[in-house]
Amino acid sequence: MKADYSKQARIRSRRSVVQAYYQWLMTRRPVGEIITEFKIDRTELKKADIEYFDNAMHGMLEHRTDIDEALKPLLDRPCDELDPVENAVLHLGAYELMYLQEIPCRVVLNEAIDLAKMFGADQSYKYINSVLDKIAHTYRRTELTGH
Repeated sequence: MKADYSKQARIRSRRSVVQAYYQWLMTRRPVGEIITEFKIDRTELKKADIEYFDNAMHGMLEHRTDIDEALKPLLDRPCDELDPVENAVLHLGAYELMYLQEIPCRVVLNEAIDLAKMFGADQSYKYINSVLDKIAHTYRRTELTGH
């Protein structure tokens, strides 16, 4: 993945990933169709980090089982019973924490909270922050504690 992206381009990409993953959860259409639809129909994606969008969507689905297993002991219900917006934000945040070590942990957590506030239920950001903080302490312990 490119390191030379603008902050706004990455934010737009994350928003689109949450929306596209939500759509996948609701329809189970092939991810390629959803990605193509977003690239053609979504104006926000035209100013986004397209490479990140593609990689995140494919990566989240490729590693979905591992992400679900990491989330499972931290949730108060099975992943498939989560609100679809919470599910999408948690999967994106967990994917970034587990597989995209080049993205700083604090950035992942802050962006997930912002996405939850934007798309989720009124207080869902607190739940998402709590779950992702635990994922971060498992997968990014050194980054958080310095050892």
